[in-house]
Amino acid sequence: MPDLSYESNFNGAVAGIDEAGRGPWAGPVVAAAVILNTQTLPRELITGLDDSKKLTKLKRETLHALVPEHASIGIGIAEPAEIDSINILQATLSAMARALGELDLLPVHALVDGNHAPVLPCPVTCVVKGDSKSLSIAAASIVAKVERDRLMGELARAHPGYGWERNAGYGTAEHQAALQRLGVTQHHRQSFKPIQKILLQDIGHH
Repeated sequence: MPDLSYESNFNGAVAGIDEAGRGPWAGPVVAAAVILNTQTLPRELITGLDDSKKLTKLKRETLHALVPEHASIGIGIAEPAEIDSINILQATLSAMARALGELDLLPVHALVDGNHAPVLPCPVTCVVKGDSKSLSIAAASIVAKVERDRLMGELARAHPGYGWERNAGYGTAEHQAALQRLGVTQHHRQSFKPIQKILLQDIGHH
């Protein structure tokens, strides 16, 4: 279970940073930066926060609603066009830097999930599997996931048929079938191999 042992190494505000949506074929990558107020953290957050992938949707939503009362939060987004132009890793790092920039204070240190450090105006420690080790990163993973799922729900209403409200843009069978039927939207990541393949098919047909 994640705790505050990483955070306690630093004097002052520590931000946890994580992202959601590196793997999907459609939609933006969304990063969140979270500085927890360790003085006021309720038990529900201390014991409940975990890697967002291990939690049910309902549990994520509940925690997501609680976090803002006990934290400063920043959200950063990189759209598919940016992902296509600079690649998913660079776009993810850009989104992380934007998320940190949206915080209302500059942390003394940032804890970043994974093994690639974004360029930030404060020192960074990369923590592999950080969302299961650091409470701040776990909070960021939940915020990023819930925010991205909501965005994908909005995109699903604008582009029905792909099932984004269920698959969040991942390459599920439903999403694959819809691509064959409905084609590629401007929200698809054209640099991703499966989407490239469909675009090349289309060129072949015309």
